[in-house]
Amino acid sequence: MVTQSEAIAAVDLAFGSTPKPDHFTNYTHCEECAEHDELLRNRTRETLAIQDVGNPGWEPLCFSSPEGIAFYMPSLARLAFAEPAYGYDWYGEQLLFHLYSGGLNNELYMYCNAKQREAVAILIGAMIELKFADIESSASEDEFLRAHEIWSYGRS
Repeated sequence: MVTQSEAIAAVDLAFGSTPKPDHFTNYTHCEECAEHDELLRNRTRETLAIQDVGNPGWEPLCFSSPEGIAFYMPSLARLAFAEPAYGYDWYGEQLLFHLYSGGLNNELYMYCNAKQREAVAILIGAMIELKFADIESSASEDEFLRAHEIWSYGRS
């Protein structure tokens, strides 16, 4: 069994050297893209908070490039294990969307190297073991298991 600390450490190690992009979104597309880009550009891995990404209806990472999500993966891993802040649901469910949407054609999955994919598989596995009550209450057990299988694909 992988602990929460071990899962976060694996993500930190695999994604810690990912450079911060100059821009996260197609910021010239519209005002919403520009606003999301500005927010993500003005945060660091240490300052990104649930208040920034915890609203499924207004989530800047939905507009982000895979490079931008990869940059923030250490922050997102921490949020997935954090107790939900007042007014927000468990972040792991939103993180699942970014990790599972599109299956093997998921843009983040295709962007990541083998070490990063392995770290995400460890993260998902730890969430399945340690946050199962949250997963069960959101009725997303099958999606988490399939996401784990996808990110584990090709691991030795």
